[in-house]
Amino acid sequence: RRVHGETTVRVEVVFCRNMLKSAVAVPAGSKAAPAPIDREKTCPFLLRVFQKNGGHHSLQDFGVRGKEPVDDEVQIYTWPDATLREITDLIQAVNPDAKRRDRELSFAFVYPDRRGRNVLRPVGKIHSIRRGYDDTKTLASLNFVTGDFLDVSIEPSR
Repeated sequence: RRVHGETTVRVEVVFCRNMLKSAVAVPAGSKAAPAPIDREKTCPFLLRVFQKNGGHHSLQDFGVRGKEPVDDEVQIYTWPDATLREITDLIQAVNPDAKRRDRELSFAFVYPDRRGRNVLRPVGKIHSIRRGYDDTKTLASLNFVTGDFLDVSIEPSR
């Protein structure tokens, strides 16, 4: 088919997993509940997660695009309604230290501000085994933007 002299191509991407329609946590004070995401019909996006034992990475580690700390990276395909608990479970599957009973995972988004300088914004803390308030926070409710990085600090709980 031709559109304004250019050829258009239709591409369909299907990502199937044995997941039901996801539940969406509604942030406090919001006016309307966001529409639920059907994970069988919605294409996931790549979430680049950088994990580190003992603290967050420094902003200088993310200073040059393409030179991020890839040795600490976990790449996750997920959806905007993914909770911090879901992401914790995926990190625990690849990092045995994150599974320990006395661990707390601290989450922060890393993204460029309006001037192009990187910002590290803390968004939640999850205990390795105990359930808490931040468990149900979704990426969408935390204003995650595709392309942001997720930095995770794995520390002894207090």
